[in-house]
Amino acid sequence: MFTGLVEEMGTVRERVPSAAGARMVIACDLVRDGLAVGDSVAVNGACLTVVDLPDGAFAVDCVEETLRRTSVGDREPGDRVNLERAMRVGDRLGGHIVQGHVDGTGTVREIRPEGDGVLMSIAAPDAVLRYVVEKGSITVDGVSLTVASREADAFTIALIPHTMAATTLGPDAVGRRVNLEADVLAKYVEALVRPHLDGGGAS
Repeated sequence: MFTGLVEEMGTVRERVPSAAGARMVIACDLVRDGLAVGDSVAVNGACLTVVDLPDGAFAVDCVEETLRRTSVGDREPGDRVNLERAMRVGDRLGGHIVQGHVDGTGTVREIRPEGDGVLMSIAAPDAVLRYVVEKGSITVDGVSLTVASREADAFTIALIPHTMAATTLGPDAVGRRVNLEADVLAKYVEALVRPHLDGGGAS
């Protein structure tokens, strides 16, 4: 479980093909502190398991499913990635409840200035947009954000200068594929009401 508050940006040091998919070695400082093999780390919002701890980095194995269905598969040596360690019981929940289970990917369509920050428009699939509501929460490449508006095929988020500087969601993000995770609460609500909407009901 994560909060969507990025602890630091790491750098992909290596990407080595494997029988299962690929092993990625990610250089970092803060996130590596106290990390152990078997721990979970959100890499651009995708929950991955630490399998090795080389100097100044950690390694994760990505199966083909992860490479195909998330933006992690687009990352190459030298690319920056958003990192967050799994939250501990008693930690402040400064973002929202994030599982690290990517629901789909979107594409950053446009960034336009507004005041000191920017508005970022992200084209997204219907499978994600069905859970997107204005002023609701969504995770974009591991960053907990608030939805400013929703369109038919996209949604818009507002970014403050700190978020642009501390994460990969900077000015050069236009055209990039990003991981999207909808608010898990919306999914539970849908599961609870669907039988009633389909004409059924509680027994």
